[in-house]
Amino acid sequence: QVQLVESGGGLVQPGGSLMLSCTASGSIFSINVMGWYRQAPGKQRELVATITTGGSKNYADFVKGRFTISRDNAKKTVYLQMNSLKPEDTAVYFCNAEVVLTTRSTVNARGQGTLVTVSS
Repeated sequence: QVQLVESGGGLVQPGGSLMLSCTASGSIFSINVMGWYRQAPGKQRELVATITTGGSKNYADFVKGRFTISRDNAKKTVYLQMNSLKPEDTAVYFCNAEVVLTTRSTVNARGQGTLVTVSS
């Protein structure tokens, strides 16, 4: 019904930057909150940032001042600009979206994830 596809991950040196993108497709009427989560090896998944349809943003303390979330509602896309990356930011980053389907039911969709590796 809904697919989320992430892109933009890769290998970057400490202090570097990456931008992640996530585009939703399928039987979508509208999208409420969109966000990014991450899961590092051996650790639980944790919230990175969320953004509402109206643009209200919420960040985890460990990314405040370094990461910026944004979205393009017309393109059904959410972005995560990551600056000043640290080795501890290494993780698989997942996109998440609360989607209202054309049937007017609501589902929580998640992408397959994109790997971000911060290493020299």
